[in-house]
Amino acid sequence: MILLVLILLPVLGAVLSPLAGRKSGGARELLLRLFTLLELLLSLYTAWRVLRGETVTFALPGMLGLGLSFRADAFRAVYASLACFMWAIACQFSLEYFAGHTANRGRYALFTLLTLCGVVGVFYSDDLYTTFVFFEIMSIASYPWVAHEETSGAMRAAATYLGVSVACGMVTLMGMFLAWKEIGSLSFSALRSAEGSNGMGVAACLMLVGYCAKAGMVPLHIWLPKAHPVAPAPASALLSGMLTKTGLFGVIVIGMNVMGESEVFGHVFLALGLVTMTLGAVLAVFSVNLKRTLACSSLSQIGYITVGLSCAMLLGHHGALAAAGAVGHMVNHSLLKLCLFLCAGAAYMKAHTLDLNELKGFGRGKPLLHIVFLLGAMGLAGVPLLNGYTSKTMIHEGLVELAGEIEGFSVYRLCEWVFLFAAGLTTAYMLKLYICLFWQKNRDAHRQAHYDELSGHSMSARSACVLVLTAVPLIAIGTLPNRVLLPLTRACADFLNRPALSHDVSFFSFGNLKGGGVSLVIGVTVYLFFVRKALHTEKEGYIDRWPKWLDLEELFYRPVFIRFLPWLGCTLASALDHLPDCRLIRVWIPKGASAFFSFLDRLPDSKFVLQWIPKCCTAVFSFLDHLLDSKLVLQWIPKCCTAAFSFLERLPESKFFSRILPGFFVALVRVLDELVDHLMLLGRQLFLVNREELGRAQADNVFTHLARALAEGLHKLGVLPKRFVRQRDASDPSWGNSLTNAISFGLLLCTAGLVGAILYVFIRLGAQ
Repeated sequence: MILLVLILLPVLGAVLSPLAGRKSGGARELLLRLFTLLELLLSLYTAWRVLRGETVTFALPGMLGLGLSFRADAFRAVYASLACFMWAIACQFSLEYFAGHTANRGRYALFTLLTLCGVVGVFYSDDLYTTFVFFEIMSIASYPWVAHEETSGAMRAAATYLGVSVACGMVTLMGMFLAWKEIGSLSFSALRSAEGSNGMGVAACLMLVGYCAKAGMVPLHIWLPKAHPVAPAPASALLSGMLTKTGLFGVIVIGMNVMGESEVFGHVFLALGLVTMTLGAVLAVFSVNLKRTLACSSLSQIGYITVGLSCAMLLGHHGALAAAGAVGHMVNHSLLKLCLFLCAGAAYMKAHTLDLNELKGFGRGKPLLHIVFLLGAMGLAGVPLLNGYTSKTMIHEGLVELAGEIEGFSVYRLCEWVFLFAAGLTTAYMLKLYICLFWQKNRDAHRQAHYDELSGHSMSARSACVLVLTAVPLIAIGTLPNRVLLPLTRACADFLNRPALSHDVSFFSFGNLKGGGVSLVIGVTVYLFFVRKALHTEKEGYIDRWPKWLDLEELFYRPVFIRFLPWLGCTLASALDHLPDCRLIRVWIPKGASAFFSFLDRLPDSKFVLQWIPKCCTAVFSFLDHLLDSKLVLQWIPKCCTAAFSFLERLPESKFFSRILPGFFVALVRVLDELVDHLMLLGRQLFLVNREELGRAQADNVFTHLARALAEGLHKLGVLPKRFVRQRDASDPSWGNSLTNAISFGLLLCTAGLVGAILYVFIRLGAQ
């Protein structure tokens, strides 16, 4: 029953908080924070019960047709608790963030709690139908977050977010139909028993479309870099840190349980993870907007988690380390983005801008914001003693283990270097943000002076405590990974259908530190020699050099789905609409059908059917009847057959077969040989000689050559004596050589054989 309370409590808060806001804005904010805190306490209590070994389940049979079922195992309980923690922190921070905004506050509170209901429902779900119901609730309820400011950019980004969510959700629903048809159930246990089933491949791929889109994986990532910058900072922290993880929840359920044994699927997933990781990092390096950079960073970090999951799939039951790294990085990324987006919100509250050139120097003289942001940046970059380093190390070691497990695939070494390079880019763009905010000075002296005046009172004590609270887990996990992170991943191993990691990890060994050091060196190098040289100038500041046209949404999705497909549909509909009015439909088809049916109607009464067909049949049968009694059948055919068989019996011993026929073929071959030679000579004299020299020379004409070829052939047959044949001179190049003769004759025979074969095939086909 506690699971039902956890799901319905945010709904109750979503009803009461806007109603309270009609009387008092303070009452609304109080209820918002109160309900999120109650949800956090209940989720922690549930996680405590689960980690003690209890099984917490709840079901609503028949609800919404197929029924809803919920279960709290270690992974689901822990991640639901983390979601409630992030909601409680974000709602505490939103009190100051929205202090100067009175518009849309009630709407924000309503949909924030409804989105929490959807997220908690997803993480506690125990079948795909329940997951889908709450997944769609979450997607629709989070739309007002993106559209909160109601500017043109916000509404366009919200339309993209909603369009991707709905379209990909429908594809997921089609996959669920196929899965139900294949195995007769959508429960997670049934999916696990269907692992390796050939019929589930298409269903699994379709279902993964919606979850990969929500996770922000390439090529369905188009909503993520646009939705996060326009949403309020607390909502951006939840969009990036938690809503993307609901997509990964579906990826884990389907990928690890249904497709976990498919090597092809594992390799495709690995490639998608590497592309997502690298593309997100590259976009973040080029970005000049604070929250867009963090949003592109989320895209990149989703790629890290995907790489960890794909390594666990490819390693099978040896993928405990990679699976632990994927789960660990899910947790770490959620905490890191909560910290960094709230820091970005703290900057936006006072600066009212997200452009790096205008935010430059904002953090100078603000030690608390400086320290918290630095911890988040170093954690995301993978600096040792912070949480990001621990999970990235496990994923990297899983990739190295994959390269050593499957020999002969040097491509895995390349994957490892792509991983290190993307990690280096993470260092580069976080270094760019950190130096821009806290070390560089703004080009506008008045703006810099305004930023300096904010020192000491840039945020309230409540917001400062919230920021400190977001930084504490980063240090705890980073300094004690074997005591904090690994027990958590071991408890979650069963949900990933992989064995638990049985040993501690040497996070601070020389090999692991070297891998982290390589990424840091790459990042510093990219920052110094690319970001500072190519993307920044003293005069213009940070320059957005990313090509405007290189936008997948504007380049492909919108032209196809908004222009091409509607045009195609309208064209087909118009054609079908005009088809009944065209002359072919109105005149010719009715006339043709009428004439045809009229002909069929008159055919039984026609003279042809009544007289000629019976007469012809009678004549044929009469002929066949008399044929059997005729002299031809009784005498001549037997005599002819006897004579033919007698002739064939004596034929092999006759002079015709032993001498005449072989001599004929020898003579024919010689004639063809000479004919080919002379035809080549004719072609040479017609096409390959100098016309002027040919005119001056006393050359033979065509008929002379043909006559000579015929004479030589007749001589070899014994018809013409030798004196009538001109003897050719072997040294005369006009007669060609033996190689030319052999090749020419061989080509002639080959051509004749091909023509014969083609005729034979056509004859047989005609006979059939």
